[in-house]
Amino acid sequence: MTVALSGKEVAGKIEEKFPGSVVESGPDNLVVKVDSLLDIARFLKEADGLEFNYLNFVTAVDYYDHFAVAYRLSSLKHNHSLTVKARCYDRENPALPSVTGLWQGADFQEREIYDLFGIRFEGHPNLKRIFLWEGFEGHPLRKDFI
Repeated sequence: MTVALSGKEVAGKIEEKFPGSVVESGPDNLVVKVDSLLDIARFLKEADGLEFNYLNFVTAVDYYDHFAVAYRLSSLKHNHSLTVKARCYDRENPALPSVTGLWQGADFQEREIYDLFGIRFEGHPNLKRIFLWEGFEGHPLRKDFI
């Protein structure tokens, strides 16, 4: 089992490198701005002492007023983990940068989120529906899906 790193501690390191990019931090997670997500993800993967080289999962939640996308990261070298979240406030066209260039395991998970929530991942190499057919209207895991 991995040891959860302090979100506040990691947020401090991120703020040194990317000022103003952390929205909030907690005991084992942090929320970052969407426009800084890819740079922060790269930093978390490559920075000495952090080296989050494994993406456990990517998931999303619809909170009516925004979508939250959560990334669970682990370092196999240091045996620690962290949850990084980003929020999309645009319900009509929610979008985040894709992290498939950093963690190939995000490929199908980002496609699943796109299919079921309608959140686009910009830069994804093959963003198309994975469960539902191309003509399906809507996204069934949205709170407003009828």
